[in-house]
Amino acid sequence: MTTEGPPDRRTEDPRPAATVLLLRDDPFEVLMVRRRQGGTFSNALVFPGGVIEPSDADAAWLPQLVGASDLDPDARAARIGALRETFEEASILVARLSDGSPVPAGPPNDGSPFRDVVARRGAALALDELHPFGRWVTPATEPRRFDAMFFLCRAPEAQLARQDDGETVGFEWARPDELLDRAAAGERSLLFPTLMNLRRLAESPNAAAAIAVADARPVVPVAPTARRDNGRIVISIPEDSGYGVTEHVIDED
Repeated sequence: MTTEGPPDRRTEDPRPAATVLLLRDDPFEVLMVRRRQGGTFSNALVFPGGVIEPSDADAAWLPQLVGASDLDPDARAARIGALRETFEEASILVARLSDGSPVPAGPPNDGSPFRDVVARRGAALALDELHPFGRWVTPATEPRRFDAMFFLCRAPEAQLARQDDGETVGFEWARPDELLDRAAAGERSLLFPTLMNLRRLAESPNAAAAIAVADARPVVPVAPTARRDNGRIVISIPEDSGYGVTEHVIDED
C-alpha cells in the first residue's frame, strides 16, 4: 500500500518474499499467525511468510527437494523460502520421507539452520505441495518494498502449529469467510493483501477446489496504490488483478 508523498521520493527495489496459505478441511480453514508488536507488520494477522534469504537459493538444497526439476532458480528459492518461513513461524514442516509419506510431527523450531532441520528429519522439502496463488508488489513510493509470492498448501495432518514467540506471538485456524466478516466489522489487524487473498480463497468450498482454481489461473502481479480522501484512505488495484474489487476504503480515525 502507498500514500501520497513527495514526487522525488526514491526507495529501494522490492525484496523477494513468499508467504503460504496453509489449508485444512472440515471445516475449510486457513492458518493465520499474529505478528509481534513493534516488528514487521506490527500486530497484524497474516499468513506465515517473509523475505527470501540467500540460503534459500543454495544449490546444496537440490538433493533435499521434491518437485524442483521444472523450477528455475528464483522460483525454487521462493518455494524453499516459503516453507522455511512456515516452519520458523509455525513449526509446520511441509516435507516427505524417502518412501513418499509425509513427515510426522516433530520438535518445534529451535533456531537451527533450516537445511539441518530437514536433514535431521531424513526428509525432502515438498516443493510440489505449493501452488502459486498471487503476487503482490509494494509500490515504489513505500520505504520498505516486497515482491511477495503467495502459495496455497495443504497443511500436513499430523503436525500442530506452534508460534515461535519471536516474530509470531499467536496463531489461529479460521474460515476465510469468518475472517472477512471480522474485517467488515472493523478488525484492523488484517492487511489489504491479506484481505484480498482471503476474499479469493473464500470463493472455494474446500482446499481441493481452491488449489484446482489456483492451478488454472495465471498469477498477475498486483501493485496497490492509495490516496487520502476526506479522512479516509482509498486503496486501488487494477481490474485485471482478478480479485473482484478495485477499491478498498479505510477510515483513518
